[in-house]
Amino acid sequence: MKLPPHWPPQLRKHLSFIWSLRDRRLSLWVALVGLVAAVLITLVWLAGRYEASQVQAALERDTQDAVNDIRAGLMRDVQALQALHANRHTAASWAAETGPLLREHRDWLRVEWRDAQMKLRSHMDSPLRAPSFSKTPRTNTLNDVIQACQRARRSNGPAYSSSYFVPQDDGMGFEVTDLCLPLVIAGETVGYAITSYSLQELMAEQLSPDFGRRNEVSFTEPDGTRLAVIGQHGRGVRLFSAQQLLDLPGLTLVLRVDGRRGAPDLFPNVLTALVTAMSIALVSVLVLLVKDSRRRLKAERDLAEALAFRKAMEDSLVTGLRARDLQGRITYVNPAFCQMVGFKPAELLGHNAPMPYWPPEMVGEYQQRQAIRLAGNAPPREGYESVFMRKDGERISVLIIEAPLINVLGEQTGWMSAFLDITEQRRVEEMSRASQERLQATARLATVGEMASLLSHELNQPLAAISSYANGSLNLLQDPAPGDTAQTLADLHLALKRIAEQAGRAGKVINSVHDFVRRRDQDREAVTPQALIDAIMPLMQLQARKLRVRVVMKFDDKLPSVWCDRTMVEQVLLNLARNGMQAMDRPNCPERVLLIQVRRAASNLEHQWVEFIVTDVGCGISAEVAAQLFTPFFTTKTEGMGLGLSLCRTVIEQHGGHLEFDAHPPHGTVFRFTLPVPPQQPTQRG
Repeated sequence: MKLPPHWPPQLRKHLSFIWSLRDRRLSLWVALVGLVAAVLITLVWLAGRYEASQVQAALERDTQDAVNDIRAGLMRDVQALQALHANRHTAASWAAETGPLLREHRDWLRVEWRDAQMKLRSHMDSPLRAPSFSKTPRTNTLNDVIQACQRARRSNGPAYSSSYFVPQDDGMGFEVTDLCLPLVIAGETVGYAITSYSLQELMAEQLSPDFGRRNEVSFTEPDGTRLAVIGQHGRGVRLFSAQQLLDLPGLTLVLRVDGRRGAPDLFPNVLTALVTAMSIALVSVLVLLVKDSRRRLKAERDLAEALAFRKAMEDSLVTGLRARDLQGRITYVNPAFCQMVGFKPAELLGHNAPMPYWPPEMVGEYQQRQAIRLAGNAPPREGYESVFMRKDGERISVLIIEAPLINVLGEQTGWMSAFLDITEQRRVEEMSRASQERLQATARLATVGEMASLLSHELNQPLAAISSYANGSLNLLQDPAPGDTAQTLADLHLALKRIAEQAGRAGKVINSVHDFVRRRDQDREAVTPQALIDAIMPLMQLQARKLRVRVVMKFDDKLPSVWCDRTMVEQVLLNLARNGMQAMDRPNCPERVLLIQVRRAASNLEHQWVEFIVTDVGCGISAEVAAQLFTPFFTTKTEGMGLGLSLCRTVIEQHGGHLEFDAHPPHGTVFRFTLPVPPQQPTQRG
C-alpha cells in the first residue's frame, strides 16, 4: 500500500512494519487453511480406500474358506467310498449300500464299480434326478475316466478326471468330473470306485446357502473359461472379485467369487466429525503457532545467553584451548591460547603443520607426533608435556591434554586440546630440587662433623703404626746387623709392607667419608643391597666401636638389585643406623645389638620391592615423639638439626617406596623402608 508523502518518516516506517506483519500472517493463515483442506480431502479418500480394502480382504478370506470347505467335503466323500468298499460285496449288496449314499449327496450323479480291467461290475445313478448319461453314452467319456484311474493307481490314492460337458435331454447340460478311487486288497488293486460329480451341484452342496446369496460363485479353468456358476450379485455399484486355486489330483480349477457392494457411505456419517475436526485442527494449529513462536523467542534468548556465557568463559580462562579438524588444520583458538603463544587468532586459524609456535629444532618430532594423533591413536588422558616457542622466541613448557571432538551425530570431526603453561611450575620444582640437594649435602656435612672425633681416633692408630714401622726401618738402616744382610732386608721389607697396609687403612676411612660428603647427580642405577651396606660399613663401625654396639647383618638368598640413587640411599641407611646406635647409648642397655636385615617385600605383577629393616633395642619412641617424628626441624637431641628422618622419608618416597617404624617389644624400635627392583632384573645373591 502506498502511503501519502506528507506523513512523518517515523510513522511511515512504523505502519510499513505493521502491514508487513499483517501480510505475513495472512499468508500463513492461507497456507494453514489450504493445508487443513488438503488433509480433510486426503482423509476422506483414505477412508474410502480403507473401506474398499476391508471389503476386498473379507471377500478373499471367504473365498479361501470356500476352497477349504470344498476340499474337506471331497475328502469326506473319499472316506465314504472307502467305507463302502471295505468289505467284499455282490452286485445286490453293493447296490443296497450305494443307494443311501446317493440320496445323501446331491452332487453325486453316478457311482460305478469296475474291476481291475475297467470292466463295469455294477453302477447306480442318483435317484434325485434323471440319469445324467442317458443322452450321451458312458463310453464317450470313458477315456477321461481311464486316465484318472491310471493316475490313482500310480499314486495309490484318489484322482480326478478333467472336467467335461454332459448334455441333457432338455437341451441344457452341465460340467462333470469323475473321482476314481482304487480298491486295494493285500497290496493288489482289485478294482475301482468311480463317482461322477456335477461341478455346479458340488458348489451348491459344499458351500453355505448364505455365501451363494451374497455372491456369484463359479468354477473356472486357469485360462478364465467359466465351467459352473451358482448364486447372484447383490446390490451395489462396485464389483469386488476374488480367486483361489482348487488344486486336486489330476484336476485344477479356479474358484472365483464376484460380489457387488455399495459405495462407502461417508458423507452423511462423517460431515459433523469433519467440521468438528477441522475446527479443532484450526484452533490447535493456532495454539501450536503461538507456542512455537514463544519457544522460538525463548530459544533465541537462550542461545544468545549461552553464546555470551561461552564468550565470557573463553575470555576468563587461563587454560588455552585449540580445536583441529581431521586434517590437522586449526579451527578454533581461545584468547588464553593466543596470549600463551603470542599470536593473534587470524595468524593461527586454518594453519596446518608446521605450526608457527613450534621450535624449529623440534618440527620433525612434532610432525611425527601429529601424524600419529591424526591416525586415530588417542593420547593419554593425563596429558603429556611439550615445549612451545612464543612469537618473540621465548620457550615455554606446556602440559597438553587432548580428546576427540565429537559432533551431535556422534561422529569425530577433529581433536580438542587444552594447554597449561607450566613454565613457572617447572622453575619452582627445579629450585626445590636444588634446595633439597643442598639440604642433603648440609645433612651429610653435619653427620661428618659429628664423626670428626671418631675419625681422629680411628686415624691415630694407623698413623702411630706407620710412625713406629718407619722409625724401626731407619734404625735398621743406620745400624744394620753385621754379616746378616739378608735378614736386615727381610725386616725392612716387612716394615714397609706394614706401613703400606696402615696407609691403605687410613685411606679407606678418608675415602668413605669423602664419597659420602661429596655432591653427586641423582642418577639412579641398579645396585645390590650388599654394595649399599658395604659402602657405609666403615662409618658404621666407627660409631659402633665408640658406643660398644655389635652390628649384625642378615640377607635373604638371591636378592635382586634395587633401582635407586646410591648416595641418597646410603645416607638413609647410615642415618637410621646411627639413630639406632645412639638410642642404645644408655646405662641400662647392656646388650647393644643393631640388626640390619634385607629381604624381599610383598610384590605384585607390575612391581617388585626389596625391604631394608634396621632394629635396635634402645629406649623406643613415645607416642608424643612419634606424632612429630618426621616433622622437619623436630629433634630430641641437643646437638641435632631435626632434618635426618624428614630427609630420609623424602628420599624413600622419591624412589616410590615407603618409610615406617614400629615398636620392637619388649623395648626398641624397628625402622623399615622399601626400594623398587629394576624392570626385568634377574635375581642374584646379595
